[in-house]
Amino acid sequence: MYQVQLNEGPLTKLVVAIIMSLLFIWVNCLLLFTLSRKHIFRETPRYVLFSHMLCNDSIQLLFTSLLYIFSMSYSQVHCGACYLLLFVSSSTFLNAPLNLALMSLERYAAICFPLHHGNVATPTATAVGILTIWFLGGVNVVIDILYALTRDGTALGNHMFCTRERIFMAAWQADAFQGFYGFYFVIVTLIIIFTYISVMVAARSATSNKESAKKAHRTLLLHLIQLGLCLNSFLYGIIERALAMTSSSRLFMDLRYLNYLFVLILPRCLSPLIYGLRDDAVRPLFLYYVRCGSNMVKKVKPSH
Repeated sequence: MYQVQLNEGPLTKLVVAIIMSLLFIWVNCLLLFTLSRKHIFRETPRYVLFSHMLCNDSIQLLFTSLLYIFSMSYSQVHCGACYLLLFVSSSTFLNAPLNLALMSLERYAAICFPLHHGNVATPTATAVGILTIWFLGGVNVVIDILYALTRDGTALGNHMFCTRERIFMAAWQADAFQGFYGFYFVIVTLIIIFTYISVMVAARSATSNKESAKKAHRTLLLHLIQLGLCLNSFLYGIIERALAMTSSSRLFMDLRYLNYLFVLILPRCLSPLIYGLRDDAVRPLFLYYVRCGSNMVKKVKPSH
């Protein structure tokens, strides 16, 4: 294992990464506050799912930053705290593509089955969908944690280097880890491609409400882009293990930093830019709160 002191160079990089994460957490929190100020945003499924994505990405950024700090300083963490960090970071990581799939299905129902959309995309159904996302996102890491506790229950009071690989007690866990990730991303990709094509066909054949169909078409295209960014994040661990084979510890740390910044962090920072700021209903209100309410904003109805 490489031992790297946090001198001026690595410390500066760490500060830049933390500031970048905190900046986008602040943007996400301000967007969440914006969405909470209007009743229509709290009741409309697409905005509820968008709020969940913002919350999930903010938690992911926060806990990933904590894990990166511990990794950079080679600090050992109490096992109980480490298990909590790994559970949250792993769950939120997988929640992102699953949430994209649910958002795509909601847009698909709104455009392709507009008469039934109100009966399908209800607040109760949205809540059930979000709970299902958290169950699917957390089941694998919970199995790993429980298996680790079963193998060595006394380890809970010890300290450890907090990485996901540290709780792998058997070879099948690594295979299951890769299998879960691969399966989820394949399923999500198929769902988004299916909904994208369906909405595209509906947009071309629609005799009315073509503008709404075109907006949904562009939204699903952005879902595909965001999924590609999530897939880059999925490659983070693979890239880092490949970088560990370099002979220079300094080169390893430099490449690891760039990998962390552009592959893991940057995709999580783009959600508010890709979705929130392009929405005609959210953007004016968001800018109003950015300016601390200094300017009046005209009322805009949420687009459907």
